[in-house]
Amino acid sequence: MSFRSFYTLFLQTVVLTVLCVSLLSVSVAQVRTSPTYQLQSDSINFGGGLSTSTNYSLESTAGEVASGDSDSSNYRLRAGYQQMQEVFLSITEAADVTLLPALGGLTGGTSNGSTSVVVLTDSPSGYELTIAAESAPAMQNDPYTIADYVSTVDPAADFSFVTGATDAQFGFSPEGSDIVAEFRDNGGTCGVGSFDTALACWQGLSTSDIIIAQGSANQPAGATTTLNFRVGIGGSAGVIIGTYIATTTLTATPL
Repeated sequence: MSFRSFYTLFLQTVVLTVLCVSLLSVSVAQVRTSPTYQLQSDSINFGGGLSTSTNYSLESTAGEVASGDSDSSNYRLRAGYQQMQEVFLSITEAADVTLLPALGGLTGGTSNGSTSVVVLTDSPSGYELTIAAESAPAMQNDPYTIADYVSTVDPAADFSFVTGATDAQFGFSPEGSDIVAEFRDNGGTCGVGSFDTALACWQGLSTSDIIIAQGSANQPAGATTTLNFRVGIGGSAGVIIGTYIATTTLTATPL
C-alpha cells in the first residue's frame, strides 16, 4: 500500500463493554475491628454455627430473640444475625459502543460514543462502580494500538480532551449523580467543585479498577452512570488503518 492510500483510508474505532457484577454479604458497620481482622456482626444465642457436608453448607443460630421478618407499607425489617446479611444489588447491561465518525488518517479528528448503566441496591452502605480495561493500552488493532489518554495534570482528569498534532489517544469521561470527586468540576477544573459538566473530565483507562461512581442505597429508582468514550487523532499522528477495539469491565460492588 502506498503512503498516499494509507492515509486516505479510514480508521474505525469500536469500544466493547463487558459487564461484571460482584455480590457480597455486607452490613452497615463492623461490630469488632483490629488492624488484622474485622467482625462484621455478632449474635447472642445458645447454639448454631457453620455446618458443612460434601453437598451443603449451613450457617445457623439458635436462641436469638426477636428475629425474623417484619413489614409495613413503608418499611421492611429483616431482624437477626442471619437476616441482616442479605443485600440486593443489580446492574443493567451496558451496550457495545461504536465511536463515530470513522476517522481519516490524513486529517485526524475526534470520534465519540457513549453507553449507560443503572445500578440498583438496598445496601445500607451504598455501592461502588469501577471500570477496568482488558489490555494496556485499551484500544487494540493487533499489533497496533492507540495510546490511553494521559491527562496534562495526571493523575487528575483533564477538563477538556486535549489532542496534539502527533497524538493518537483514547479516553473516557463518566457522568451521573453518583460520580466520584475526581470526575466532578467547578466549571473549568476537575477534582474540585461539585459540577458534572457534560463531556468534561477525561482520563485514560487502566487494567486496574478505576472508581467512577459511589452512591447510597437507591431502591427502587437506581442510579444511572453514563460513560463517554473518545478517540482523538492528530493530523500528523500516523495511525495505521484498521478497526481498533477496546474491551472494558464494569464492576458494581455493595459497600
